[in-house]
Amino acid sequence: MSNLAEGIEPVLPDAKMHLVLPTAPVVGKVVTSKSCMKGKSASFIRHLAVDVSGTPLEGNFLVGQSFGVVPPGVDANGKPHKVRLYSISCPSWGEDGQGKVVSTTPKRVLDERQPQKPSDDPEDHSLFVGVCSNHLCDLRPGDEVMVSGPNGKRFILPVDPSQHDYLFLATGTGIAPFRGMAMELFQHPKGPTTSRVELVMGAPYTTDLLYDDLFTDLAAKHKNFRYHTAISRERRPDGRRGLYVHQYLEEQLDHFGDMLRNPRTLIYVCGLAGMQVGLFHILARHGLDAGYLTIHEEIASIPPADWTAEQIKRRVRQTHRCMLEVY
Repeated sequence: MSNLAEGIEPVLPDAKMHLVLPTAPVVGKVVTSKSCMKGKSASFIRHLAVDVSGTPLEGNFLVGQSFGVVPPGVDANGKPHKVRLYSISCPSWGEDGQGKVVSTTPKRVLDERQPQKPSDDPEDHSLFVGVCSNHLCDLRPGDEVMVSGPNGKRFILPVDPSQHDYLFLATGTGIAPFRGMAMELFQHPKGPTTSRVELVMGAPYTTDLLYDDLFTDLAAKHKNFRYHTAISRERRPDGRRGLYVHQYLEEQLDHFGDMLRNPRTLIYVCGLAGMQVGLFHILARHGLDAGYLTIHEEIASIPPADWTAEQIKRRVRQTHRCMLEVY
């Protein structure tokens, strides 16, 4: 065992990758497509399951990996659309229990156009419709979809999950891999894990909580699984402002502190790029960064409370005990 500061290094499985290249995708068939929303929301997010039986993907993906989708048609330059990656939201045995059906959690991208480069028309505010996200959300059971992968070898569960405890931090569709991980840890054919698992899900509104019923049910059945929600744009019952994930974590340090000091603990972060900045800042300010972060000598002598967001982005890196999947 490593010392307390370093913690227990996770031993990860040898994940298979790029069995199907984006330049030669294979055909998957949609099995199910259903809304993930609990009520009215500004977002449109679906749970999509794809049958990949008979392809190299069958039985060869791990929870936490992603797979590629190649949308049909060509781009504005007349070239075939590039592959887009989507997080796998099912356990390693798939939605079907046999590794033949893989799932993901696509969100429709709908926005007004804004200039991205000098040549763009600043007066063009027409609707921008994400090519691949809307392609996936439009699909119906029985439709074909071109897929590749799998991708990723770091954001996965250890070979022996019982060697660790887990802090999962998610925003939005970043919850996708944690659905699969929670199912793998607590619905495994060999029985549920005895490890401590804490999940913090961040969303603008309660109606944006994805897979909420699953996590609520798991928390009710397993004392070693805690499900927390950080709602940013709604007032809390006591009238206080809402919280982002890192703010919730800091407010609840009496609960999370012992876990973060435990050498068994691994942190997994998935969601919008930049969400790690708040987390890293909190860990360093409260002296909980040992084993999770490496601090560049350029800012090592500066009190963490004085670090800028740019310094954190450029000069703080995660260790093998802190897994990041941000986009």
